[in-house]
Amino acid sequence: MPVNSSTLLPVPVPVPIPAGRTQLSLAEDLRTLLRTTTTEPRPDEQLEALTLAVAADLPVLLWGEPGIGKTAALTQLAASFELPLTTVIASVHEPTDFSGLPIVGDDPAANGVPMAPPQWAVELARAGRGLLFFDELSTATPAVQAALLRVVLERRVGTLQLPPGVRIVAAANPRASAADGWELSPPLANRFVHLYWVHDRDVVVRGLGGVWPRAELPRLDPAGLPEAVAFARRAVCGFLNARPTLIHRLPTTETKRGGAWPSPRSWEAAMSLLAFGTAASVSRDVLATLVRGAVGDGPGLELLAHIDRMELPDPESLLADPAAAELPERGDLRQATLEAVVAAVGARPERERWEAGWAVLVRALETGAPDLLVAPAKALAALRRDGWEVPDAVERLAAVVGLARRVEDSVTRTAAAAGVRSAAGGRR
Repeated sequence: MPVNSSTLLPVPVPVPIPAGRTQLSLAEDLRTLLRTTTTEPRPDEQLEALTLAVAADLPVLLWGEPGIGKTAALTQLAASFELPLTTVIASVHEPTDFSGLPIVGDDPAANGVPMAPPQWAVELARAGRGLLFFDELSTATPAVQAALLRVVLERRVGTLQLPPGVRIVAAANPRASAADGWELSPPLANRFVHLYWVHDRDVVVRGLGGVWPRAELPRLDPAGLPEAVAFARRAVCGFLNARPTLIHRLPTTETKRGGAWPSPRSWEAAMSLLAFGTAASVSRDVLATLVRGAVGDGPGLELLAHIDRMELPDPESLLADPAAAELPERGDLRQATLEAVVAAVGARPERERWEAGWAVLVRALETGAPDLLVAPAKALAALRRDGWEVPDAVERLAAVVGLARRVEDSVTRTAAAAGVRSAAGGRR
């Protein structure tokens, strides 16, 4: 390349333009290449949660800072599902764009005044399916939010009923980062499953390199659908029976009212998500994201804890056949199971049941970490009665987890306490 002697900078050599092309058309070619990307199957929990909620036909609201990639995710989701994407910027529309514009006919006294839907709604109805995306929802005025209530819940725009094949997703920025933002009204917020969108470094870097994660519909097991519905109903109804104050709890602050909170409507959404998640065998993290997005963090976590307790094996079944005991893999659930076994022995202390309890601990030793056995072994040792010989299982446990001294101390303390009680009774 020639060099300009006065500036010592390279002087660009003109590149011949192909016949019939202009620099502007070449620039468009370059832009096309930059926009050309592909997708790959890649674990992405927030995308999986969004896909499952859309498959369940529940309105979803994506919360995230500007530029985080919410709109891009919706565009890719629509392309993966082969759904036409209709984007409506809520903040630049009037309430009549959602409730319908009154049109006076020939005889309004006889025929009334119909509420004409906007063009985007007519096109969606004509297509019969699509992904309706309400962007910038947190900058919509309260009047527009009120007009959106029937659209989000009943899928009605004016007098037009949107077809069942239309899914609804919205996006919003937190009030602090929204342009002239408003808090969402409680009635509108309670109609959505709230998902908080954050960027993942690996996803962004690989996506900018031209490969984004692929959104895929959840694979539902046809044979497991009735069981998934029964499980979801049993879980939610059992939890609300135990925690009736959480059936409906409107938050006390305006900000929290604009998010997820428990109501009969949002519990119904949580039950649907639980059924879909169970039928699709999603991970616990994805299920937690969805349930918390429907009813809020506190109630959602309590429901998940209730589900964990539901899935614990029956301690009486474990005591009846210790050698075949199937114990949970997760450490916290395994610990709770062993504590339940000890509690069952304590509720009906018999020698055979006490020995079966040690056999269950041996089974736990064979199938999991030994450190979880210390507390249950000490508690089980404390249940020993006079005349009960320490079974061989104790020695086997002691050899691995160092429980021999702890067990002996527990037995000694139990015997000493029994002696003190007997002496006190003799004095009386």
